[in-house]
Amino acid sequence: MTGITPRAPRPPLWRHLWVWTFGAVLAVWVTLVAVAMTTGFHEARKFIDGQLVAVAHLWIGSAPGETPANRQPVTAVDGEYVPDLAVLAWTNGELDTDTHRLASGLALDQLNRPGLTDVVYTNGNGPRDWRAYVVEHTQGERVRRVAVLVDKRERSALGLDIAEHVAWPALLLLPLVALVLWWTIRRGLRPLERLSREVADLDSAAGQRLNTEQRHREFVSTVCAINALVNSLQTQAQREREFASDVAHELRTPLTAIALQASAAQHEPTPERLAQLEQEALRAGRILSQLLDLARAQRDDDGAGALTEIDVGEVAVQLVATHAPQGYASGHELALQLPDAPLRLRVSPMLLELALRNLIANALRHTPPGTQVEVEVWRRGGGCGVSVCDDGQRADAPESPVAAAQARATGLGLGLRLVERMAEQMGARLVRSTGKPPMTTCFTLRWPDTPA
Repeated sequence: MTGITPRAPRPPLWRHLWVWTFGAVLAVWVTLVAVAMTTGFHEARKFIDGQLVAVAHLWIGSAPGETPANRQPVTAVDGEYVPDLAVLAWTNGELDTDTHRLASGLALDQLNRPGLTDVVYTNGNGPRDWRAYVVEHTQGERVRRVAVLVDKRERSALGLDIAEHVAWPALLLLPLVALVLWWTIRRGLRPLERLSREVADLDSAAGQRLNTEQRHREFVSTVCAINALVNSLQTQAQREREFASDVAHELRTPLTAIALQASAAQHEPTPERLAQLEQEALRAGRILSQLLDLARAQRDDDGAGALTEIDVGEVAVQLVATHAPQGYASGHELALQLPDAPLRLRVSPMLLELALRNLIANALRHTPPGTQVEVEVWRRGGGCGVSVCDDGQRADAPESPVAAAQARATGLGLGLRLVERMAEQMGARLVRSTGKPPMTTCFTLRWPDTPA
């Protein structure tokens, strides 16, 4: 026994929705962090530059002084951010203030231009970038120039601090958001789960339908589609039952006759009884042959590449030529009428051939000798197709192919039911009409018109 590899369990829909939704939230959070970082560094730069300007303008008016010998480092007060600013001041070109003793490591010519600038401070630890603001004031003969500087690492630390204050609350909320999303998605999918259970419990054979009064508007179209599918399945099942009944009825008569004729022939084997036995056996054989044709056509139609663009006229020519000897032997006149332009359709060649062959065979078998049978391929009036007409005046033939399935006297029932099924598979309709005089009966395979 060949082992069957079990299929891996498929993930539930709620998990799929949760992953995508949480992924979207996470992407928004990452974007928020990126924006916070950018905004934090931008605001830190503006804040530090503003402090440099403010301190420089406060210092420019002060009296010259000496750099404190024991400067105390600047520290934060109550967790507030306080940058450590360095001040260099010159009076008439002489450096009189250097709060952080930076003059030895700076290229002082970079501090000759007023305004904001970037400078490089070099000491034993290597070069470091500083931000500076220079202001100059002249009063009489006294020229006062002040430069206020800050280590750029201070500005980066402030920017990072701002970004963290924005991003951390959102990060702490992520688990709560994930939990809320899980709960809302699971709860939101409950109506779909209930609908799935209703569909699973639906007994279409008993005529059950889903209730179209749904709470959610989106489910109404789904329920209507399911009900339409149930209707289609029930119609198909009814047709299958009717078809099985037709087959049983068609087969029961010849098989019963065969049994009776065989029993009678055992007691009195006359040529007439043997001929009747042969006739009923041939009739049963034709029914089985038609069933095999339908099974083969359906098998071919379900296969890959079943649809092919073919010339209907060529198929009609081949079938008329094939049935010509039979028509001659039975005293029928076969005729073929083709359109000026070839009629090409994309259909299953097997189905078209079997359907048309059945129609021609029925016309030859069930009309009296001397009947004219005409096969016409046509395109007109918004439609196209192929018709098999005869002037044999089948007075006992019903008005529709479906009703014809019940006509036992003619023996046409099963054959027309087969042709009707083949027509549906090809996207056509089997239509019965009286035809144009002198024709009295026409069976037509009709398609909607397609561009030539």
